[in-house]
Order: sequence, then structure tokens, then C-alpha cells
Amino acid sequence: MTARIATEPVDGLVLDGVHAFTTTRAAGTFGTSGDDPVHEVMGRWSALAEELQRFGPRLASASQVHGTRVVTHGGDWAGWLRIPAADGHVAARAGTALAIVIADCVPVFLAHASGAVALLHAGWRGTAAHILEAGVRALRCLGIPPKELHLSLGPAICGRCYEVSPDVYERITARAVSRPTTVDLRDVLARQARALGIARIHASSQCTRCDHDRFFSHRAGDRGRQVAVIVAASDATSLDSP
Repeated sequence: MTARIATEPVDGLVLDGVHAFTTTRAAGTFGTSGDDPVHEVMGRWSALAEELQRFGPRLASASQVHGTRVVTHGGDWAGWLRIPAADGHVAARAGTALAIVIADCVPVFLAHASGAVALLHAGWRGTAAHILEAGVRALRCLGIPPKELHLSLGPAICGRCYEVSPDVYERITARAVSRPTTVDLRDVLARQARALGIARIHASSQCTRCDHDRFFSHRAGDRGRQVAVIVAASDATSLDSP
């Protein structure tokens, strides 16, 4: 990315042609519910879409609802597509950039050597409801087995900073506690990934709350949001449309 959009590269996706990153606080917020004027936020989105054109002609995002809906995108369109009520995306072909907004929730990046990629928005609700399983299932429908996937869990609130109520803790971990308890969503997601058959797993050590000077954090009181993006460059080998 150019200097006008401040980004943090995502580690763990060592595949030719796959590019994954999150923006940082320095890039400004990509959420429309914050304090910045909407025209400024949309200007950042437009700049991002323009930058991503070098990887392919398509960008997909969604109105996020902390659910488990995962949408699979083919390669028969161009431009910026924003869909309603979804928290996950799968790109069947290279050349389709996927984007989610985050601030403490975990961005889950999935990639395959074919050029197929996926991006999931996993807060506690999505983690407890197994959005990762939904994403893996969508990729399996494209003929991609979990054992061939590369997974990276991006910057998010860490297990030391993220305290939840007893009922939320039980929903996430299936273990009962009697008082508010901290939980590491990336650790929970990594265990879910291993249970699904994914072997190549990387988890960022960056915490949006600890590294508050670099990232927006909902728990720290921010209304701003980062954006997470994954794309396989269109010159990479891609899947046929399902």
C-alpha cells in the first residue's frame, strides 16, 4: 500500500500473490458510526478501493451484524460491492479483495494456494456461534479441504485485556465461571481451527487495547474502526467459478 493509507501487514499467509493487512489508527476510521464526517470516511474507502485495483477489479464488504453469514463471491463482476447483514466473505477467484471493519474483534484471514481467500469478522458472538466453521464450510464447497488452508488471526484485543461476564464466557468456552473472567478469542479460534483440520495457524501478538496508540479499540472507548483486507492478486492461479 502507498503511504497515504497506513497499514499493518498480516503474517502467516506465506502464499504467492496473497496480500493481507489491517489499517492502523494513522489511516483514520473506516466506520461510519464514529465521529468523523461520513464524506471523509467514504473518501478513505474510495482511496482503498483505488489502491486495491492493482490486485484485481473487485472489492467486497458488508454491513456487519455479529452473525455467522458467510457470502461466497464469484469473479463475474467489477467494482465495489457492499452487501447487507454478513460477517464473512469468501472469494472463489483471485482478483477479489475482501474487507471487514474491526476494533477489538478478531479478523480471521484464510488463504489457499489456488487463489481462493476468505475473511471473517469474529467477535465473541461470532466465535461462540462458530463463524470459522461456516467459513471453512464455504471453502469446502469450492473443493478446498481444511488441511490445505493457511489461517492467520490478526490484531485484536488480547486475553489479558478482554474480560467478559460469566454467561458470555460460558457461551464462548462452554465452561462455567462465577465471576467476570478474561478470555482470549484468538486462542479459542485457534483451537476451533485445529479441530476443523487446519494445521497452518498463525496468531498475531498485537492487542488493539494494549497498542491503543496504533489501533482503534472499542474497549478503550474509541468509535473508530480499522479495516482488514485480504486479496489474491489476479495474476495468481484462481479457481473456476462454482
